[in-house]
Amino acid sequence: MPRVGITTTIPVEVVIAGGCIPVDLNNLFITSGRTQDMIEEAELAGYPRNICAWIKGIYSAVIRNRGIDMLIAVTQGDCSNTHALMETLSLEGVKIIPFAYPFDRDRDMLRLQIEKLMSVFGVDWEQVRRAKDDLDRVRKLVWQVDEHTWKGNRVRGLENHLWQVSCSDFNGNPEAFAAEVQQYLDHLEKAPETEAPVRLGYIGVPPVMTDLYDYLESRGARVVFNEVQRQFTMPFDTRDIVEQYACYTYPYDIFTRLEDIICEIEKRNIHGLIHYAQSFCYRQIQDLIIRRKIDIPVLTIEGDRPPHLDARTKMRIDAFVEMLR
Repeated sequence: MPRVGITTTIPVEVVIAGGCIPVDLNNLFITSGRTQDMIEEAELAGYPRNICAWIKGIYSAVIRNRGIDMLIAVTQGDCSNTHALMETLSLEGVKIIPFAYPFDRDRDMLRLQIEKLMSVFGVDWEQVRRAKDDLDRVRKLVWQVDEHTWKGNRVRGLENHLWQVSCSDFNGNPEAFAAEVQQYLDHLEKAPETEAPVRLGYIGVPPVMTDLYDYLESRGARVVFNEVQRQFTMPFDTRDIVEQYACYTYPYDIFTRLEDIICEIEKRNIHGLIHYAQSFCYRQIQDLIIRRKIDIPVLTIEGDRPPHLDARTKMRIDAFVEMLR
């Protein structure tokens, strides 16, 4: 089965209906165990130092995995640097398929984008709907993991992050992924509660540092809400795929994201927020809006390169958690 790289969450139902394996290149990069080497490889190829580490990681992930000959790149609703990423990978012989989320959530434009994607993979709406039904059954299992996180207090913040972020591509095999989630859920029935004095929400793109959640827990805080990662699970009760990706908050404006965040703060009894901003990302500007609209304490941290938190960020986290405590 052909492997198709994706730069962020896209209507993956189309790829699966077309008999292909989706590969989230962000996950491929961050779990490689060679993240620093991959960033340096991209810089040696000509990528500037002051470009997001995720973009450089995606570039090297494709170069290292020559089985990925096709890339679906989100040209609107994600990173603006994706345009140059497309061009440099095209230079390497990778077939590029653009996909754009309409800024104003226009359903007709979104339907057109999905139909253009369907034409590439040679599938019709009935095939896509069947794929959606299959994937929704898997997503509902991950929704249960999320509920055990904030209500049952049996799931750590990192585990919550990993299960939810994997719903971008279902690790390339939805059936096997569903079996793994079900096995994990069965284990949770007898797992002890892992309550912490401080309950945190995490908002923003997934962190490029891999030790953030462990460090927070070592200081007596636990993440009970991962905003963007939860959106990857499509936590909406809709049978229409166009409406599903219109409800998906990440590619659109900050104000709709804030509606979701504020609702979850109240529901999950969250004491404070960690707002993660990737270095050199335009989303850093949105921090000023977040601080004006959110009425609980917010700590904004910035990440540049993996894998570890720097000493300054650790000190700021220490002070934030102690203040909340």
